[in-house]
Amino acid sequence: MGLWNLLMDLLPFEWAGYGFMRTALLAVLVISPLFGLLSTMVVTNRMSFFSDALGHSAFTGIAIGVLCGLAEPMWCAVAFALAFSLLFTYVRCKSHMASDTVIGVFSSTAVALGIFIATLGGGSFTKFNSLLIGDILSVEPGKIALLAAILGVVAVLWVCAFNHLMLSSIHPALADSRGIRVFWQEAVFSAAIAVVVTVSMTWVGLLVINSLLVLPAAAARNLARNLRQYHLFSLLGAVACGVAGLMTSYYIGASAGASITLYLALFFAVTLVFHKRRM
Repeated sequence: MGLWNLLMDLLPFEWAGYGFMRTALLAVLVISPLFGLLSTMVVTNRMSFFSDALGHSAFTGIAIGVLCGLAEPMWCAVAFALAFSLLFTYVRCKSHMASDTVIGVFSSTAVALGIFIATLGGGSFTKFNSLLIGDILSVEPGKIALLAAILGVVAVLWVCAFNHLMLSSIHPALADSRGIRVFWQEAVFSAAIAVVVTVSMTWVGLLVINSLLVLPAAAARNLARNLRQYHLFSLLGAVACGVAGLMTSYYIGASAGASITLYLALFFAVTLVFHKRRM
């Protein structure tokens, strides 16, 4: 953080003098590329509501962690979300059911289980309301380091296994015939989404976190002419909207997660108009 603070000292903006804004901006610069990269595969795999289901499972994990009296229930949420993602991948591969059907089954089960545990013994659900909206200003430097490590792992995964991931998502049968282990490709990808969603949900908010995994790639598809552009536009769009949303939330006092989502929605609308004119 020392080098980051030195860079922030060079900025002539008022907000750059506040420690919480410096940390929040660094978090956005780490989270946005993660969502931008993962978004491309989420859209390609037609798993737009998978992150929403993972958010529900992570909420259930936190409820279990609180019930067990853990000091840091987030790690219970990560473990539960990982198990959820692997079970989802297994059921989808073995049952050959449509992704949206499997997601619907898992999502509804996870949210019902979470509410059941949270209200067990007359408990109140309101103590978990902060997870719905999120607060990126509450981000801790240690969590940013964790997300930075995850970003590094995802980047290596993209470099080393992107072709296999893409072929597995577009044509699983062809991928299997070429010796690619489709199940494990999908399992690794699902696990990456599970960890990212769980770790970042307290900052972004469960109500809008799904949009961060859909809108960047959806907008990028309207502009891209090849896979390289597809990933580049998704990543750059996510970062630009992330920074713009954080600055907007600071100046007008709105939710950062909602502000980022609205900028991404605007990004999608503009690219959609451009796409139609180009056609």
